[in-house]
Amino acid sequence: MPTNQASAGHLLKLIRSGQATTRGELQAATGLSRSTVGHRLGQLFDAGWLRNTTGTSTGGRPSARLEFDAGHAVVLAVDLETTHGRAAVTDLAGTVLSEHDQPLLISDGPDKVLDTVASWFPGLLRAAGADTAAVCGIGLSVPGPVDWQTGKVVQPPIMPGWDGCPVRSVMQSAWTRHVGSTPAPPVLVDNDANLMAYGEQLRHHPDCSAFVLVKASAGIGAGVVVGGEPYRGIDGGAGDIGHIRLHDRPDALCMCGSYGCLAAVASGRAIAEQLSALAVPTSSAAQVREHLAAGQPDAVRLAREAGQRVGEVLVTVVTLLNPGVLVIAGDLACPPFVTGVRELLYQRAMPRTTAHLTVTTSELGDRAALTGAAAMVVEHLYSPEIADARLAAAVP
Repeated sequence: MPTNQASAGHLLKLIRSGQATTRGELQAATGLSRSTVGHRLGQLFDAGWLRNTTGTSTGGRPSARLEFDAGHAVVLAVDLETTHGRAAVTDLAGTVLSEHDQPLLISDGPDKVLDTVASWFPGLLRAAGADTAAVCGIGLSVPGPVDWQTGKVVQPPIMPGWDGCPVRSVMQSAWTRHVGSTPAPPVLVDNDANLMAYGEQLRHHPDCSAFVLVKASAGIGAGVVVGGEPYRGIDGGAGDIGHIRLHDRPDALCMCGSYGCLAAVASGRAIAEQLSALAVPTSSAAQVREHLAAGQPDAVRLAREAGQRVGEVLVTVVTLLNPGVLVIAGDLACPPFVTGVRELLYQRAMPRTTAHLTVTTSELGDRAALTGAAAMVVEHLYSPEIADARLAAAVP
């Protein structure tokens, strides 16, 4: 690393990644002098971001090591689904300290939904034993495309009233109303499949350099992580596979207004409609999940068929990206659906493409998006450039 890049923020990155965890290792990695390393570490210690720990002894005095202090601040992570909301307080390592969930309709619009979510924050912080001043950021997962740079939701098919909404400022205003402390913490927003993929990859597949997660619930979307970073496309549209057209279903009307979309044929919402037509009353993807858990024969058959249709699309996705891991998540992540995906995927993709591919289900389950949302905040706020800016502004 060139010396001119070895700021305090860059030293923090080396420590957090485990690349250099002693003063000597930092000097060797950066080329900085002992005094310069000491000065920059002093900035990090003064901010409360580092702590000393004792390394393993090899016979002499145990070495003093540096460690990121994951307890010096907390994150508020929020996961919004179409009919449900969940929020948690986590430490900077992603450990959940308190959690709340309840029914919440995304169709009620951003003002009402985000105000409701903010009303949970005081209780969550009390339950976690955390002061409002300890909140370094809020991470928000939403079921629609997001322009990550601006934090705005972009033409979401299943989020009426959210298109173009400045989610960050609306969430910060709701924070001020319900929590009261100012300034409000920074808010970061991303698509749910992106954050689920990010959370799963970080926690359970950290060595996988090309990773794909498919969320199959009310809609269908994919999250892609390449080289440890979410791939969002130029304006947040990457992974929106639910709106790929199927050539043989021109009759299927999607919520986006088009016909033949994968989501109109194979999503939890589509299966719910098909079950209702078969005299099995079903109003949501969550109810489809309940039918599948109970082994309802029509639900099992339709889930397998839906998995096959998704598998058709994933043949192209897997051929293009050549991932090492493909995770199926969401309400439909059950054996019949996953079996259907595998059948079509392995039948139609080239053996070379699937030779080293693992197809599995989510290990984080309902906490996947929360985990990803918390990690998004931490990785952003403690990245070298942002960390240096925060240190310069003396923000803890």
